[in-house]
Amino acid sequence: MEHLKTEFPKVGPIYLQPTKFFDFNKEEVREFAHNATINAFSVKEKAIKLFYAVRDGIRYDPYSISLEAMKYTASNVLKEKIGYCLPKANLLIACCRYIGIPAGIGLSDVYNHLCTNRLRQMMGGKQLFLHHGYAVMYIGENWLKAAPAFNIELCQKFNVLATDFDGEGDALFQQFDASGRRHIEYKTNHGIWSDFPLKRVIKDFTEYYPPSVYEEDARAQVDAKIRINKNLFEEETPVF
Repeated sequence: MEHLKTEFPKVGPIYLQPTKFFDFNKEEVREFAHNATINAFSVKEKAIKLFYAVRDGIRYDPYSISLEAMKYTASNVLKEKIGYCLPKANLLIACCRYIGIPAGIGLSDVYNHLCTNRLRQMMGGKQLFLHHGYAVMYIGENWLKAAPAFNIELCQKFNVLATDFDGEGDALFQQFDASGRRHIEYKTNHGIWSDFPLKRVIKDFTEYYPPSVYEEDARAQVDAKIRINKNLFEEETPVF
Protein backbone atom coordinates (compact mmCIF):
# COMPACT_ATOMS: atom_id res chain seq x y z
CA MET A 1 0.00 0.00 0.00
CA GLU A 2 1.38 3.40 -0.99
CA HIS A 3 1.00 6.37 1.36
CA LEU A 4 2.00 9.90 0.39
CA LYS A 5 1.83 12.47 3.18
CA THR A 6 2.18 15.74 1.30
CA GLU A 7 2.32 15.23 -2.46
CA PHE A 8 -0.01 13.71 -5.00
CA PRO A 9 0.85 10.23 -6.30
CA LYS A 10 2.17 9.28 -9.68
CA VAL A 11 -0.49 7.69 -11.86
CA GLY A 12 0.03 3.95 -11.99
CA PRO A 13 -1.66 0.52 -11.86
CA ILE A 14 -1.87 0.61 -8.05
CA TYR A 15 -4.53 3.34 -8.34
CA LEU A 16 -6.61 1.36 -10.82
CA GLN A 17 -6.72 -2.15 -9.39
CA PRO A 18 -9.48 -3.68 -7.23
CA THR A 19 -8.73 -4.26 -3.55
CA LYS A 20 -10.57 -5.76 -0.60
CA PHE A 21 -12.22 -2.39 0.03
CA PHE A 22 -12.37 -0.99 -3.51
CA ASP A 23 -13.98 -4.22 -4.69
CA PHE A 24 -15.21 -3.34 -8.17
CA ASN A 25 -14.63 -6.96 -9.08
CA LYS A 26 -18.06 -7.47 -7.46
CA GLU A 27 -20.96 -7.37 -9.91
CA GLU A 28 -23.07 -5.01 -7.79
CA VAL A 29 -20.33 -2.36 -7.82
CA ARG A 30 -19.88 -2.67 -11.57
CA GLU A 31 -23.63 -2.40 -12.12
CA PHE A 32 -23.87 0.70 -9.91
CA ALA A 33 -21.01 2.40 -11.76
CA HIS A 34 -22.42 1.46 -15.15
CA ASN A 35 -25.91 2.73 -14.36
CA ALA A 36 -24.56 5.97 -12.89
CA THR A 37 -22.52 6.80 -15.98
CA ILE A 38 -25.07 6.03 -18.69
CA ASN A 39 -25.07 8.84 -21.27
CA ALA A 40 -21.75 10.18 -19.96
CA PHE A 41 -18.91 10.02 -22.46
CA SER A 42 -15.94 12.01 -21.21
CA VAL A 43 -13.91 11.13 -18.13
CA LYS A 44 -15.06 14.35 -16.46
CA GLU A 45 -18.73 13.64 -17.15
CA LYS A 46 -18.43 10.12 -15.76
CA ALA A 47 -16.66 11.33 -12.61
CA ILE A 48 -19.34 13.94 -11.98
CA LYS A 49 -22.16 11.42 -12.37
CA LEU A 50 -20.43 8.96 -10.06
CA PHE A 51 -19.93 11.64 -7.42
CA TYR A 52 -23.62 12.54 -7.29
CA ALA A 53 -24.72 8.91 -7.46
CA VAL A 54 -22.70 8.18 -4.31
CA ARG A 55 -23.46 11.47 -2.57
CA ASP A 56 -27.23 11.21 -2.91
CA GLY A 57 -27.72 7.50 -3.44
CA ILE A 58 -26.16 6.51 -0.12
CA ARG A 59 -27.59 8.17 3.00
CA TYR A 60 -25.07 9.68 5.39
CA ASP A 61 -25.16 8.01 8.81
CA PRO A 62 -22.50 8.78 11.46
CA TYR A 63 -23.98 6.05 13.66
CA SER A 64 -22.80 3.42 11.19
CA ILE A 65 -19.15 3.81 12.20
CA SER A 66 -17.65 0.39 12.81
CA LEU A 67 -14.34 -1.41 13.27
CA GLU A 68 -15.45 -4.29 11.03
CA ALA A 69 -13.55 -4.50 7.75
CA MET A 70 -16.64 -5.57 5.80
CA LYS A 71 -18.37 -2.26 6.58
CA TYR A 72 -15.78 -0.43 4.48
CA THR A 73 -16.10 -2.44 1.27
CA ALA A 74 -17.79 -0.72 -1.66
CA SER A 75 -20.08 -3.70 -2.20
CA ASN A 76 -21.32 -3.58 1.41
CA VAL A 77 -22.06 0.14 1.16
CA LEU A 78 -24.35 -0.62 -1.78
CA LYS A 79 -25.99 -3.41 0.20
CA GLU A 80 -26.74 -1.28 3.27
CA LYS A 81 -27.47 1.99 1.40
CA ILE A 82 -26.00 3.98 4.31
CA GLY A 83 -22.52 5.03 5.36
CA TYR A 84 -20.43 7.85 6.70
CA CYS A 85 -17.60 9.60 4.90
CA LEU A 86 -15.11 6.70 4.75
CA PRO A 87 -17.34 3.96 3.27
CA LYS A 88 -18.90 6.45 0.84
CA ALA A 89 -15.45 7.56 -0.32
CA ASN A 90 -14.45 3.92 -0.79
CA LEU A 91 -17.49 3.34 -3.00
CA LEU A 92 -16.69 6.36 -5.16
CA ILE A 93 -13.07 5.24 -5.51
CA ALA A 94 -14.07 1.70 -6.49
CA CYS A 95 -16.46 3.01 -9.15
CA CYS A 96 -13.83 5.39 -10.52
CA ARG A 97 -11.30 2.61 -10.84
CA TYR A 98 -13.81 0.37 -12.57
CA ILE A 99 -14.36 2.91 -15.36
CA GLY A 100 -10.64 3.63 -15.67
CA ILE A 101 -10.18 6.73 -13.50
CA PRO A 102 -7.16 6.41 -11.18
CA ALA A 103 -8.25 7.08 -7.59
CA GLY A 104 -7.04 6.84 -4.00
CA ILE A 105 -8.32 7.90 -0.59
CA GLY A 106 -7.38 11.03 1.31
CA LEU A 107 -7.80 11.45 5.08
CA SER A 108 -8.00 14.65 7.11
CA ASP A 109 -9.05 15.55 10.64
CA VAL A 110 -11.81 18.16 10.73
CA TYR A 111 -13.69 20.23 13.26
CA ASN A 112 -17.41 19.95 12.64
CA HIS A 113 -19.12 22.93 14.26
CA LEU A 114 -22.54 21.62 13.28
CA CYS A 115 -23.64 18.58 15.22
CA THR A 116 -26.63 17.15 17.10
CA ASN A 117 -27.05 16.53 20.81
CA ARG A 118 -27.19 12.78 20.21
CA LEU A 119 -24.00 12.70 18.14
CA ARG A 120 -22.16 14.82 20.71
CA GLN A 121 -23.16 12.35 23.39
CA MET A 122 -21.92 9.48 21.27
CA MET A 123 -18.60 11.27 20.75
CA GLY A 124 -18.16 12.05 24.43
CA GLY A 125 -18.29 15.78 23.75
CA LYS A 126 -15.39 15.72 21.26
CA GLN A 127 -15.62 18.06 18.27
CA LEU A 128 -12.66 16.83 16.26
CA PHE A 129 -13.63 14.22 13.69
CA LEU A 130 -10.69 11.96 12.94
CA HIS A 131 -9.96 10.70 9.45
CA HIS A 132 -12.63 12.40 7.41
CA GLY A 133 -12.34 10.56 4.10
CA TYR A 134 -12.63 11.72 0.51
CA ALA A 135 -11.81 10.36 -2.91
CA VAL A 136 -8.77 11.67 -4.78
CA MET A 137 -9.32 11.22 -8.53
CA TYR A 138 -7.07 11.80 -11.53
CA ILE A 139 -9.06 13.80 -14.09
CA GLY A 140 -7.69 15.88 -16.95
CA GLU A 141 -4.08 15.53 -15.80
CA ASN A 142 -4.93 16.76 -12.29
CA TRP A 143 -5.63 15.06 -8.97
CA LEU A 144 -8.93 16.32 -7.53
CA LYS A 145 -10.37 15.78 -4.04
CA ALA A 146 -14.08 15.02 -3.70
CA ALA A 147 -16.09 14.31 -0.53
CA PRO A 148 -19.45 12.66 -1.33
CA ALA A 149 -20.43 12.28 2.35
CA PHE A 150 -23.49 14.52 2.92
CA ASN A 151 -26.53 13.60 0.84
CA ILE A 152 -28.68 16.45 -0.45
CA GLU A 153 -31.61 15.71 1.90
CA LEU A 154 -29.33 16.07 4.92
CA CYS A 155 -27.92 19.34 3.62
CA GLN A 156 -31.38 20.79 3.05
CA LYS A 157 -32.67 19.80 6.50
CA PHE A 158 -29.54 21.06 8.27
CA ASN A 159 -29.32 24.26 6.17
CA VAL A 160 -25.86 23.22 4.98
CA LEU A 161 -24.44 24.15 1.60
CA ALA A 162 -24.17 20.96 -0.44
CA THR A 163 -20.76 19.88 -1.70
CA ASP A 164 -20.87 20.06 -5.49
CA PHE A 165 -18.40 18.64 -7.97
CA ASP A 166 -17.70 20.00 -11.47
CA GLY A 167 -14.84 17.70 -12.44
CA GLU A 168 -12.41 20.62 -12.58
CA GLY A 169 -11.77 21.59 -8.95
CA ASP A 170 -11.84 20.08 -5.48
CA ALA A 171 -15.20 19.32 -3.86
CA LEU A 172 -14.64 19.44 -0.12
CA PHE A 173 -16.91 20.45 2.76
CA GLN A 174 -17.96 24.07 3.01
CA GLN A 175 -16.44 26.26 5.72
CA PHE A 176 -19.80 27.91 6.48
CA ASP A 177 -23.43 26.86 6.32
CA ALA A 178 -26.16 28.62 4.33
CA SER A 179 -26.65 31.13 7.19
CA GLY A 180 -22.98 32.03 7.39
CA ARG A 181 -22.26 30.05 10.55
CA ARG A 182 -18.98 28.14 10.76
CA HIS A 183 -19.46 24.57 9.60
CA ILE A 184 -16.36 22.51 8.72
CA GLU A 185 -12.77 23.42 9.55
CA TYR A 186 -10.03 21.21 8.08
CA LYS A 187 -7.39 20.72 10.77
CA THR A 188 -4.80 18.08 9.79
CA ASN A 189 -4.10 16.49 6.43
CA HIS A 190 -2.82 12.91 6.74
CA GLY A 191 -2.17 12.35 3.04
CA ILE A 192 -3.30 9.94 0.33
CA TRP A 193 -3.35 6.14 0.31
CA SER A 194 -3.59 3.70 -2.59
CA ASP A 195 -5.85 1.48 -0.45
CA PHE A 196 -8.04 2.07 2.58
CA PRO A 197 -5.78 2.06 5.71
CA LEU A 198 -8.14 0.21 8.06
CA LYS A 199 -5.48 -0.60 10.67
CA ARG A 200 -4.55 3.09 10.97
CA VAL A 201 -8.20 4.09 11.30
CA ILE A 202 -8.95 1.45 13.95
CA LYS A 203 -5.87 2.40 15.98
CA ASP A 204 -6.68 6.11 16.00
CA PHE A 205 -10.43 5.67 16.55
CA THR A 206 -10.00 3.37 19.54
CA GLU A 207 -7.37 5.64 21.11
CA TYR A 208 -9.37 8.85 20.68
CA TYR A 209 -13.09 8.05 20.69
CA PRO A 210 -15.28 6.41 23.34
CA PRO A 211 -16.71 2.99 22.33
CA SER A 212 -20.11 4.61 21.68
CA VAL A 213 -18.69 5.93 18.41
CA TYR A 214 -17.86 2.54 16.92
CA GLU A 215 -19.66 -0.17 18.96
CA GLU A 216 -23.39 -0.84 18.55
CA ASP A 217 -23.95 -1.96 22.16
CA ALA A 218 -22.24 1.15 23.53
CA ARG A 219 -24.34 3.36 21.24
CA ALA A 220 -27.49 1.67 22.54
CA GLN A 221 -26.43 2.43 26.12
CA VAL A 222 -26.00 6.12 25.31
CA ASP A 223 -29.40 6.21 23.61
CA ALA A 224 -31.00 4.63 26.66
CA LYS A 225 -29.27 7.11 28.97
CA ILE A 226 -30.40 10.18 27.05
CA ARG A 227 -33.77 8.59 26.26
CA ILE A 228 -33.59 8.99 22.50
CA ASN A 229 -35.19 6.52 20.16
CA LYS A 230 -33.17 5.57 17.11
CA ASN A 231 -34.03 7.64 14.06
CA LEU A 232 -32.42 9.01 10.94
CA PHE A 233 -29.53 11.40 11.59
CA GLU A 234 -31.06 13.91 9.19
CA GLU A 235 -34.23 13.97 11.30
CA GLU A 236 -32.33 15.19 14.36
CA THR A 237 -32.02 18.87 15.32
CA PRO A 238 -28.65 20.42 14.51
CA VAL A 239 -26.83 22.45 17.16
CA PHE A 240 -23.75 24.68 17.01
